[in-house]
Amino acid sequence: MIISKSELTALLNAKHATPHAVLGMHPHKRGRSQGVVVRAFLREVAACEVVELDATPPQLHPMKRVAAEGVFEVFIAKRPGVFRYQLRATFSNGEIRQFFDPYCFLPTLGDQELFLFNEGNEHRIYEKLGAQPRNLGGVLGVSFAVWAPSAARVSVVGNFNHWDGRYHPMRSLGASGVWELFVPGLGEGELYKFEIRDQHGTVRLKTDPYGTYFEAPPNNAAIVCDPRRFKWTDSPWIDRRAANATKLDQPMSVYEVHLGSWRRIPEDNDRPLTYREAAPQLADYCVEMGFTHVEVMPLAEHPFDGSWGYQVTGFYAPTHRFGPPEDFAWFVDLLHSRGIGVILDWVPAHFPRDTFALAEFDGTHLYEHADPRQGAHMDWGTLIFNYGRNEVRCFLAANALAWCERYHLDGLRVDAVASMLYLDYSRKEGQWVPNKFGGRENLEAIAFLKHVNGLVHHYYPGVRMIAEESTSFAGVSKPTAEGGLGFDYKWNMGWMNDTLRYFTKESIVRRYHHSDLTFGMLYQYAENFVTVFSHDEVVHGKASMLFKMGAWHIAEKAAHLRSLYAHMWAWPGKKLIFMGSEFAQSREWAHDTSLDWHLCQYPDHEGVRLLVRDLNHLYTAEPVLSENDFNVQGFRWISCQDTDANLIAYLRQDASEKTLFAVVGHFGGAARDYRIGVPRHGYWREMINSNSTYYGGSGVGNDGGRNTEEVPRDGFSQSILVTLPPHTTVIFKWSE
Repeated sequence: MIISKSELTALLNAKHATPHAVLGMHPHKRGRSQGVVVRAFLREVAACEVVELDATPPQLHPMKRVAAEGVFEVFIAKRPGVFRYQLRATFSNGEIRQFFDPYCFLPTLGDQELFLFNEGNEHRIYEKLGAQPRNLGGVLGVSFAVWAPSAARVSVVGNFNHWDGRYHPMRSLGASGVWELFVPGLGEGELYKFEIRDQHGTVRLKTDPYGTYFEAPPNNAAIVCDPRRFKWTDSPWIDRRAANATKLDQPMSVYEVHLGSWRRIPEDNDRPLTYREAAPQLADYCVEMGFTHVEVMPLAEHPFDGSWGYQVTGFYAPTHRFGPPEDFAWFVDLLHSRGIGVILDWVPAHFPRDTFALAEFDGTHLYEHADPRQGAHMDWGTLIFNYGRNEVRCFLAANALAWCERYHLDGLRVDAVASMLYLDYSRKEGQWVPNKFGGRENLEAIAFLKHVNGLVHHYYPGVRMIAEESTSFAGVSKPTAEGGLGFDYKWNMGWMNDTLRYFTKESIVRRYHHSDLTFGMLYQYAENFVTVFSHDEVVHGKASMLFKMGAWHIAEKAAHLRSLYAHMWAWPGKKLIFMGSEFAQSREWAHDTSLDWHLCQYPDHEGVRLLVRDLNHLYTAEPVLSENDFNVQGFRWISCQDTDANLIAYLRQDASEKTLFAVVGHFGGAARDYRIGVPRHGYWREMINSNSTYYGGSGVGNDGGRNTEEVPRDGFSQSILVTLPPHTTVIFKWSE
């Protein structure tokens, strides 16, 4: 036996940290004879030979079994150096296989790649770490690589070695902390995990942080999958997107969707639609409704349906629930072909504590902070990324790029940005650690957000970065060159909260809450805002959008909601509405059942849907409404102080004031004729009346429009007398 007893014991007990030093072929001197020693560790093999491939004919060198568990070795004399070979194994069942030895290959990662990763600047690390199907010199297989710097030993395990960590130990690539192994003969579809022995001897079975596909719960193994196989057809879309990269004022009306509950198939055990089933139906619906984008709630792999996708364990993998990764690519490609952009809800703020995933990955707090005052999320029971660690920053930034590259996404809505920005988020005094300047800002997270926004904009011009951020942190949607965070847009949570607070009140008391309607204009142009009513507003006892309205009867609630939506679409800002809210679903959203589409047969619900449809088409057709969202000259109050009338009126206009819209929101319970001043003589056409019979209203309105009269009002020399039913928003357009 050539191998030492200590090294053999280490192999057999899965404790060898440098398996490539003993396995494979190595120069060896035996007495005066110079040759090579070949050593293999194979499961359920009765006999093994070394096949010398370049010899004519190929020579066979029988190996000696030196351990019953399957360790074989042979000394081949008179060989000045290593040569090409394969192993020829006879298994216990009599089967004979000939294959390349995993331990005869050089590392698949170079020093420069590893240096950039440790530095935090390997932007496409997802092409290096994880499981990569490769062709190395004509040999097909899969290279596995994982970052586990504090591990004592790492093995790749799977069906191919019966999940036995002794048989495919990986090599450590020095100070990089990366472990690597190329396994020839493997291909797509193989299940695998990483078996990690920490410095205390504890063995952890971990899923691949860079895995591209996962099996269904309760199992959680990664599946070897090459997400680059899909043949895209959307190059014209991508070219147009890049050409318009700097035009942030383009129309954007977003339909937020949870794929698992948008529509289900009752005849098939009430299962959700697959990616391929959902795409054409969703495209048809969005085209009809006039939505420009779909925003899908998190689709990165997650074990628990009830988390809605916000507790991610597979950051690089579209969830298996609706099909394989190729089908998600097909989903995006199909929507692009129909003119619909796709935004993904992205969750870099935290990750769950599941033992099979990122938490204490190599026996240390690798991805998260060790100090719970920094690393434990108080609201969700999850862990917070250590944004100051280069490799963690690299993991997350590359993740954003991977979604854009592999799946051609048009935007990332970044979840829970406020929780990233502040060290004291949801914490009491003494529960958080100040930054180096003694402040509450998370400097590392701020630097990360600037970094990832810059990378996405650099590599994928036109892809929009959207912040869900609920505080007054300055410059969220300002370029980093101007000191901002570099997002394109920010959700307007303040407007949403104020407006909903107003509309939940009964009409008779709204006069005391009039400032809720007007206060938002004080900061409207501080950011590039998206005006939102998202999924968060229709869950956890908050009631549906319909049942929030301050009224008693469904018909009156629907009138309130129509007036709110018409005001929302006329107000500056991009638009987002959550699925079901567009047809006034009565109950709160439930993630495990379909939306109540049957409600669309009733006028109160279908009327709201038709109004949203018409508002979208008006918004996208009229540049004044869609291309002046961030232009302070595009908005002007007509009347904002008539609290007794529960009324606001304002203008939307272009810079030259050649196109003018007058919006009158009347949110009181009594009909009235009301005079508003306007800046131009002529005819003001009634474009939208939320009280139209077409939308389920009474039909009282303004007979298609009003001519101006020489009656001064609201600082203008002329005005129009408008008829305002209760709970109605009317939108007029000026024509000469």
